[in-house]
Amino acid sequence: MNITLHKRARTTPAIRREIQQSTLSERKLAAKYGISRDTVRKWKHLETVEDYSHTPHNLNTSLTSFQEAIVIELRTSLLLPIDDLLVVVRKLLCPKMSRSALDRCLRRHGVSNLKNLIPEEEMRGKSLKTFKDYEPGFIHADIKAPPADAG
Repeated sequence: MNITLHKRARTTPAIRREIQQSTLSERKLAAKYGISRDTVRKWKHLETVEDYSHTPHNLNTSLTSFQEAIVIELRTSLLLPIDDLLVVVRKLLCPKMSRSALDRCLRRHGVSNLKNLIPEEEMRGKSLKTFKDYEPGFIHADIKAPPADAG
């Protein structure tokens, strides 16, 4: 059995087992192992010596699981950049969707990196676009007009 400890854990599985089997008081066990009485109490009443996951079991998300499935399908089929996808999601699914919440959704489903979603056949023979090199003193500025219905 491979047990991974929390990196700041003050007790080991062996110490936890000793705590569980000991007849000493909580105060004496806490002093003996240099831990709090709350920690002694915690391990005294548990049947296992393994740490539980500290990851939240239910995530607070902006979208339902069905809406997330739609977002993932849009991302993988249309290969939209996150800002373009955000515009679509706000128009179709959730007007109050934030960019950071959308990014967390994409990361959770493993589709946050757009380059990884593009098939290798399409990438072969294509060079990556780079900005044009200008002589010192020039500035490159890209300008994009807002959508006609923005406002």
